[in-house]
Amino acid sequence: RRGWEPFDWGRLLEALCREEPVVQGPDGRLELKPLLLRLPHICQRNLMSLLMAVRPSLPESGLLSVLQIAQQDLAPDPDAWLRALGELLRRDLGVGTSMEGASPLSKKCQRQLQSLCRGLGPGGRRLKSPQSPDPEEEDNRDSQQPGKRRKESEEEAASPEGKRVPKRFRCWEEEEDHEEERPEHKSLESLADGGDASPIKDQPVMGAKTGQDGSSLEDAKGLAESLELPKAIQDQLPRLQQLLKTLEEGLEGLEDAPPVELQLLHECSPSQMDLLCTQLQLPQLSDLGLLQLCTWLLALSPDLSLSNATVLTRSLFLGRILSLTSSASRLLTTAVTSFCAKYTYPVCRALLDPVLQAQGTGPAQTELLCCLVKAESLEPDAQVLMLGQILELPWKEEIFLVLQSLLERQVEMTPEKFSILMEKLCKKGLAATTSMAYAKLMLTVMTKYQANITETQRLGLAMALEPNTTFLRKSLQAALKHLGP
Repeated sequence: RRGWEPFDWGRLLEALCREEPVVQGPDGRLELKPLLLRLPHICQRNLMSLLMAVRPSLPESGLLSVLQIAQQDLAPDPDAWLRALGELLRRDLGVGTSMEGASPLSKKCQRQLQSLCRGLGPGGRRLKSPQSPDPEEEDNRDSQQPGKRRKESEEEAASPEGKRVPKRFRCWEEEEDHEEERPEHKSLESLADGGDASPIKDQPVMGAKTGQDGSSLEDAKGLAESLELPKAIQDQLPRLQQLLKTLEEGLEGLEDAPPVELQLLHECSPSQMDLLCTQLQLPQLSDLGLLQLCTWLLALSPDLSLSNATVLTRSLFLGRILSLTSSASRLLTTAVTSFCAKYTYPVCRALLDPVLQAQGTGPAQTELLCCLVKAESLEPDAQVLMLGQILELPWKEEIFLVLQSLLERQVEMTPEKFSILMEKLCKKGLAATTSMAYAKLMLTVMTKYQANITETQRLGLAMALEPNTTFLRKSLQAALKHLGP
């Protein structure tokens, strides 16, 4: 493991953005063109698919540069697949037109999808229409033009009478019973017209970080009540509740293999997963029940999606950890470290970042995070991912402690990432002159990463240590001398 080196995605993205001279036009003139645009479209497609798969490991600045270059393709008929993949990546980063709910589909594909919607019609392939038709207007509808009919349908969908929270297309029900009791479904035409745009985009997202004020919890609860679980999960909900009740009563007689009911988690969208966690009252599980449930979740095959794992991380751990007033139990520590070993990115996103940025983070939370980042079960790539997340946060006292615990593991990092670490470390010198956590972090860097420190970085460390007043000052100065030329 000591000789393992993570793949340097930053250099790859930098190489794709590098401009090289190419011969253009019949006159043979030379022009500068990024390497990305010189690749065949099939290679560009495969490359974009790869970038989507490894998105958590990519530096955002480099990925943004690649996406900006991809938009510069002036071909008369741009590749629709490349356009869609690029838009999905921008949406994942939360930049560009994706913030406005733009569709990743091309105009041609949107027209084809609209035509398919009209062809399916009410009841086509057992898909229910967004609204139940008015019997008094049924005869008039048949005589209307298709375009006019669609326009009126859209106007009705936007009216106050029909203003309910739509569901994603994947969650449409095929059952015909109790149609009037269910919220209307999001039509395919709305997908074709506006991507993921929906009336709920300005409301609080379910599973968002709450607890700072009561209004966010109430808004999230109101939104949860307007959503609906798939019928297959509704039917199994009593069995899932009984399963969790069994966990609370004791683990005797329980099998190690995950119960078949948990396979239904694969059928949930992230919003439905959040609703399911609320109905199952997962945050109220005891630490013993939590550990057994995590054991089952980690044994599921196939693995949970990253989105659903993120929702589960937030529901199972976030509130529990933020409410700690003393050291976490061994059961809780084991549960979160084992879950993090398999689902590192969801834990970073839904637990590590929120806890480190929360106002009420104290010694109990910091101690647990330190145990988490230095766990032996973490693979080198997971350590690199955690380091990248921490480097993006604004630093404070708790982050010094967690980062020092992580760097004790001698994380393998690229020169670029190490430069970012050293730059932030040196900048904090004047503001942390009395901080023991900062002094310990500096000492760890100078002893564990001595071979990585350049002369310029050594000078920066000397300036940062000059005003230090902690009792580790002499130890820091001695470590600094060992870095000398």
